[in-house]
Amino acid sequence: MTTVTRNPVVEAIISGKAPRPARLAAASGMLPLAQADLLEVLVALRESEEAEISAAATETLSTQDNADLLSAAKATDTSPAVLSYLGGVTAAREIHEAVILNKNTPDQAIVQLASTSDDGSLLELITHNQQRLVRTPTIIDAILGNAARSAEAERRARETQTEFFEKERGAKQIAGELRARGKTAAAEFFESAELTTIHGELSLEDAWLLAEHIEVSDAELDDSWLPSERYDEEDAAVLAAAMEKVIEQETLTAGADLAPERVSLIRRLMLMNARDRMKLARKGDREARSILIRDSNKMVAAAVINNPRITDQEAENIATMRTVADEVLRLMAMNRNWARSYTIIHNLVRNPRTPIPTVINILPRIRTKDLQNLAQNRNVSDAIRRQSTRLAQARSGE
Repeated sequence: MTTVTRNPVVEAIISGKAPRPARLAAASGMLPLAQADLLEVLVALRESEEAEISAAATETLSTQDNADLLSAAKATDTSPAVLSYLGGVTAAREIHEAVILNKNTPDQAIVQLASTSDDGSLLELITHNQQRLVRTPTIIDAILGNAARSAEAERRARETQTEFFEKERGAKQIAGELRARGKTAAAEFFESAELTTIHGELSLEDAWLLAEHIEVSDAELDDSWLPSERYDEEDAAVLAAAMEKVIEQETLTAGADLAPERVSLIRRLMLMNARDRMKLARKGDREARSILIRDSNKMVAAAVINNPRITDQEAENIATMRTVADEVLRLMAMNRNWARSYTIIHNLVRNPRTPIPTVINILPRIRTKDLQNLAQNRNVSDAIRRQSTRLAQARSGE
């Protein structure tokens, strides 16, 4: 067994290199050892193939004071083997609690404790360490199979099971089937998608619908533009309101009620978590892009204009939109390819949503006639009208 002690005498006893009388004396608790070393020796020797030594070690362990055992259960340098013993043999609740909280306790010892404990609060404590549950899912099975589990322990165990295992299997299943159908781009999306919405887990039906709107493969993506911001948790009510606003905006643009299929797609896209919406914005088709460009999350909307499949015609339309984030319009003006399109930069300067500094930088490239029209345009700011007037007059020599 692996030891943590640095005491050469203890190492010799545990490894079996010490003479038998010394091992028997250690098993009987007759050697002057520190408490931590004594426990490590006794736990090792109770597994001895020699019945006399094993029985002596077991007897000595049974005489150890609970206070000493509790100290060992709490210590950060206690042997994993000792922690496993304390979790499986002792009956004191405070010792079991310390074993559960000790990061050095082997996962299999927690599995055993989760299977046998009749204390629901201890099972609940085990579920607080989600990292351990994900690392060793048999702990979840043990909790769910223990009749003593509390309602809270069951809830937390099932939530972890759904979040990290059932959903993962669902995503992998979809990805596998998509690859079999030759839809590589969609498969890549689902291999790393979180598949959650503001209402919980994304349904498989919705996932399959989204798969039909993914066309960009990972090989086509350029990640150099990606911002360093984190994906902040979004308020469900705010996100739902943003979705309804997109539906309203599209309805006004269309001048008629949207088709039920379109409304359904908007709801599915806009209610996904921010990370998946951003991935879809970068990989989605024209229909998905036309929805996500209106996203209230500027990172999602910015991802749309960095989608490699976006066309100049789409860019021209976006440049006229008054329902997109001003950050999107600013980034469009910085795009070298689009900056060479007069239609796009002309649309940007006429859009009141475009930031004023951005418009000021573009104005020198606007034709004189268009500058004169812009100077009379009441939809843009006074600053833009004044600068347009100055440029137009300077060109005409006035």
